[in-house]
Amino acid sequence: MQAQTQLPPQPAFQQPARPRNALFGWAIAGFVVIGIFGIALLGYLFLALGPVLLIAGGFLALLPLVAVAFGVLWIDRWEPEPRGLLVFGFLWGAIMSVAIALIVDIAAQFTDYMLGISPDVGDVLGTVVQAPVVEELAKGLGVLLIFLIARKYFDGPVDGIVYAATIAGGFAFTENILYFAQSMASGGIVSTDIALTFFVRGVMSPFAHVMFTAVTGLFIGWWGRKSVGGGVGGFFVGLIGAMALHALWNGTSYLGLIGWFLLYVVVQVPLFAGAIVLVVKLRKREAQLTQERLAEYAAAGWISPDEVATLGTGAGRKQAMTWAKSNGHAILMKSYIRDATRLAFTRQRIVSGRDQVGAQSDERELLAKLTASRQALMSATRPAGV
Repeated sequence: MQAQTQLPPQPAFQQPARPRNALFGWAIAGFVVIGIFGIALLGYLFLALGPVLLIAGGFLALLPLVAVAFGVLWIDRWEPEPRGLLVFGFLWGAIMSVAIALIVDIAAQFTDYMLGISPDVGDVLGTVVQAPVVEELAKGLGVLLIFLIARKYFDGPVDGIVYAATIAGGFAFTENILYFAQSMASGGIVSTDIALTFFVRGVMSPFAHVMFTAVTGLFIGWWGRKSVGGGVGGFFVGLIGAMALHALWNGTSYLGLIGWFLLYVVVQVPLFAGAIVLVVKLRKREAQLTQERLAEYAAAGWISPDEVATLGTGAGRKQAMTWAKSNGHAILMKSYIRDATRLAFTRQRIVSGRDQVGAQSDERELLAKLTASRQALMSATRPAGV
C-alpha cells in the first residue's frame, strides 16, 4: 500500500463538529418498546404452544434464519451497516411486526364472526388480502423508521434491501416457529407433516418474506437518496409491489401441490434469480461510487491515486487484506477500508445535497479516522529503526 507522509494541514470542506445524540435517545426508546412487546409476545407463544413445542419450533426456525443471515451479510459486505441498527431491524421484524399481525388477525376473526362471514371465505380473505397488506405494512414501517431516524446510515437502495431483509428475516423466524409448532402439535414432533412444512418453508422458501419486503426497502433507498419526502413516497410505492408479491405467493397455496410447484418454478425462481442479478448490479454501483468519491480526496492530497484503486475495488481490497493477514495487520487494514468506505458515502451525502451540515461534520471525523488508520499502517510496516 502506498501512502503519503505529508497531509494537508486542514481537511477539505471542514465544518465545526456538533453533538449528535438524538439517535442514541431514539435507540433507547425503541429497544424499550420492543422489549415490552417482546415479553408480551413470548408470553403469548408460551401459553399458546407450550414450552416443548416453542423450543422445538424455535430450533427448526433457526435453520432458515441462518440462510437469511448469510444472504444479508453477503449483500452488506461492501459498506456494512451499523450492527445496532441491524439488531433493531431484526427485533422489529421478529416482535413488533408479528405482534401487529397477530392483533389485526384476532380483530379480523372477531369481525368475521360478528358479520357472519363463513370460515372458508374468511380464510381466503385472510390469506390473500389481510396477510399481505398487514404484514408488509408492519415490516415496511420498520424500514421507514430506520430511514427517518437513522438517515445518515441509509445511503441508497442496497441499504434499503439490507434493512428490509433483516426485518423480514426476523418476521419469518417468529412466523416459522408458529408454523413448525402447529405442525408438530397436529402430527407429532417427528412426522410427515412437520417434514413437509419444513421443506416448504425452510428449504424451498426461506427468502420469501425477504423478497417481498426488499421491494419496499429498495424504493425507500432509491427514492430517498436526496430527500425525506422521496423516501416516504418510495415507501408507499414499494409497499404496492411487496403486497402484490406476497398476495401472489399466498394465493398459490390454493392451487394444490402440483399447481403450487409449477408456479414456483415458472414465477418464483425467475423472480429470485432476477433479485440476485439486481443486487449484484447495485453492489457494483456502490463500488463505482466509492471510487468516484475517493478520487476527490486523492485530488485533494488526502490519499494517493493507487489507494483509490485499492479501496474502491473488490480485487484491490482482497489483495490488500491478503497482504495484511500475511503480515499480521488484518485489523488495521479492515479499519482503514471501513473508514475510507464510510468517508466516500459521507461525501456522497454532501455532493447530493442530502445532508450538508451533518455530513460535513461526519466528514471531518472520518478524515481524522482515515488519517489515523493510514498512519497506523505506515508505522506497522516501517522497518525498525527508520
